[in-house]
Amino acid sequence: MMLHPITVTHYLVLSAALLLIGTLGVLLRRNAVVIMMSIELILNAVNVNLIAFSEHLKTLNGQIFAIFVITVAVAEAAVGLGILIALFRNKETVLIDEIDLLKW
Repeated sequence: MMLHPITVTHYLVLSAALLLIGTLGVLLRRNAVVIMMSIELILNAVNVNLIAFSEHLKTLNGQIFAIFVITVAVAEAAVGLGILIALFRNKETVLIDEIDLLKW
């Protein structure tokens, strides 16, 4: 039995699935923590694309850029969780529909 190699198409399908799951999570969920996790899934889909094309083109540019994306994702998670903790202390909820601090 001959094994088929993993191609760029396989990575693109994986990335599309991660992007779809992340987008649905952002659009359909009300919990802010779940929305942040969905944004992380979207950023991971981008990283899979960058690494796949970097390997396909035999360059390191995509891998270096993926490291920057991971750095931005870590910063986003830290700031986002800090904001969520502050909101939870004030409103005692993390549901997006119930947070109305900017209303007059």
